This record gives sequence, structure tokens and C-alpha cells, in this order.
Amino acid sequence: MSYLNTLLFGIYPYIALAVFFIASLIRYDRDQYGWRTGSSQMLRAAELKRGSRLFHIGILLLFVGHFVGLLTPPAVYHAFGLSTSAKQIMAVIAGGAFGSVCLRGLWILTKRRMTDPRIRATSTKMDIAILHLLLTQLVLGLITLPFSLWHSDGSTMLMLADWAQRIVTFRGGAAEAMAGANLIYKAHIFLGLTIFVVFPFSRLVHVWSVPLGYVTRSYQIVRQR
Repeated sequence: MSYLNTLLFGIYPYIALAVFFIASLIRYDRDQYGWRTGSSQMLRAAELKRGSRLFHIGILLLFVGHFVGLLTPPAVYHAFGLSTSAKQIMAVIAGGAFGSVCLRGLWILTKRRMTDPRIRATSTKMDIAILHLLLTQLVLGLITLPFSLWHSDGSTMLMLADWAQRIVTFRGGAAEAMAGANLIYKAHIFLGLTIFVVFPFSRLVHVWSVPLGYVTRSYQIVRQR
């Protein structure tokens, strides 16, 4: 179990991040015209618009919340008079709100893609897989909230933040920091890292095109006279 913990939370994070960045760069270099969202906006457009707005708003707020929450040293928010316990409660409330918005949007998008025969026919296996992967990850994230409230002293948040900060600063002991974590947190982190792995091979790569990369590329020549 110690070896597995080291593999999943000490080694796998670097594998996931390496694949994320290197494969994204290679795909951009070799496959720019496959770098798209693959939208089916002409089919059930109202559902697409509603679901897409909710999903994108929710996922962006969740990303910012996770980034700030995990990578901010305790001394920084303590300097503003915010205790560790209060910060964890704020994170639970914000995570619940943003996660619910994101989940609602993703459910609309998933249902639309899976139940409409025409949209399903234009979907790749990766399109369907990434939707279900994101859906599972969101559900796991929401399940962690009651566990976080149960340990409202902030100890859980400190443990997860310590792990994340050790990873991004290349310090040792990251796997040990996660050794005592509840299984639900470990599953949530593992699945999150796996999303980084599949990211470059899915339509999610369009994120890198914000705000100018996609719209400023040259036209694709389909046929010449």
C-alpha cells in the first residue's frame, strides 16, 4: 500500500503534468486544424447554450478556487485574519455552489449528447468518455464536501494543500502527505490527474486557444482551383 501511495501521489502527478504539457504542445504543432471543440450547435441549440454557459462558469470558478485554495500558503491568508477553519468552511460553501452550477451544466450537455441520435452519431468515443470522466469527477468533488465539514478544523485542507505545494515546488514528501487522506479525496485527486492525462487527446485542448490562438490562425485550404 505504501508503494501504491507513492506511485499514485508522488510519481503519477509528474507523469500526468508532463503528458498534459508535452502532448498539448505536440498536438498544437502537428494538428492545429483538429484543435477545436467540435461543436454541434445547430442541433438543440437552446440546450447547448444553457448547458455550456453553466458548465463553463462553474468549471472556471472551480479551477480558480482549487488553484488559490491549494497553492496559497497558510501565512498569506492568516495575515488577512482568516483562520484555517474559516477558510475550509468558505471553500466548502464556494465549492458546493460552483460545483452544483457546473454539474447542472454538464448534465444538460451529457444528456443532450447521449439522447439525441444525430448528436450521438457525430460524437467520438473520446467525446463521450471525457463527458463521463468530468461528470464522475464533479460528483466525487461534491461528495468530499460533507467529509470536509466533518473535519471543520481545517486539517484536511492543510493536508491537501501541503501535498499540492510539495508537488508544484518539486519538494519530497508529497506521497507521505497524502498517506492519511480519506479514500474519497484520493479518488478525487487521482481522477483529476487522469483528466490532465487525457486532456491533450480530447476536445478540451480548445482551452489553450483562449483568447487569441484559435481565431488568429490562417484559413484552412480545402480545395484550390
